[in-house]
This record gives sequence, structure tokens and C-alpha cells, in this order.
Amino acid sequence: MIRYALKCAEGHGFESWFQSAAAYDKLVEANMVACTQCGSTQVEKALMAPRVSPGRKAAIPAEAEPSPSDRPAVTPAVPVPQAPQQAAPLSAPASDLEKAITELKKQVEANSDYVGKDFVKQARDMHLGDAPARSIHGEAKIEDAKALIDDGVPVLPLPFTPNRKMN
Repeated sequence: MIRYALKCAEGHGFESWFQSAAAYDKLVEANMVACTQCGSTQVEKALMAPRVSPGRKAAIPAEAEPSPSDRPAVTPAVPVPQAPQQAAPLSAPASDLEKAITELKKQVEANSDYVGKDFVKQARDMHLGDAPARSIHGEAKIEDAKALIDDGVPVLPLPFTPNRKMN
């Protein structure tokens, strides 16, 4: 596994894990890597500091190890972020955008029915008049969602993952 710092054409930065460098290249070519903030598929690797683990003490014989006064001072190349004095709980939205998305999610879940993976069929049936019209939300593969849009079915991607209903 490899982790990359990425940025989109709009300048948003985010990180993602990939199976390998070749897997990253393949996914980017297929436009399957998207910005977590705006959804843009114009994504490229961003400059990032490498993660280097310290050497093992056993690798250096004790008599060859330099004393602390002989060691050069190490200054990190990338500034280490400092934790805020009073951090908000992780469950609380961190920004106005997160607050707006949280509110949108509450509204969607309160005012529509979750239909899960049956979303494409139900949306198309309602558009054709084969099923009564109602507000629904669910899951669809990107190519199925594009086909709905091409057929004139009014659908919209949501900026959050719906809560899955179990039993």
C-alpha cells in the first residue's frame, strides 16, 4: 500500500491510499480518483514529505555511535502542525461546509425514502410513470447515474454517504 498527498485542479488537498504506484496511475487515467471536496477528477500528486523511520540501534555498534554532542541538530523540513488548545470533539463538524453537509444529510434523510441499490430502477420507473412519484435517495454506479441524466431523469449526486439501513 502507498499513500499519496493529492490535489485537484481547484487546489483542494487530500490524501488517499493505493495498492501501488501503478494502481494509482491506472485509476487516475480512468478518472476514478476524485477530489473529496469538489468531486473534480482532474487530480495530481502533491508534494509531500517522505516518511522515514529511524534506524535500528542494533545496526550501529555502541562504540561507533556518536555521542549526543557530536550529532548534528536535526531540523524538520516540514513544520510539524501544533494541536489546537481546545480541540472540538471529532463528531462535531469542523467547518461551515461540514455543517452545511450535515444539515443537508438530515434534510434528505428526513424527507425522502432510502431505496439502497434499487435507486436506478425506482428513479427510472417514476420518470416513466410506472411508479408513483416520491422523494428517494440511494446508491448508483457512476455509469448508471450518467445514463439516468442522459435519459432526462432528474437526479443529483449527494455530497455524503447515506446511512445504510439494516433490517
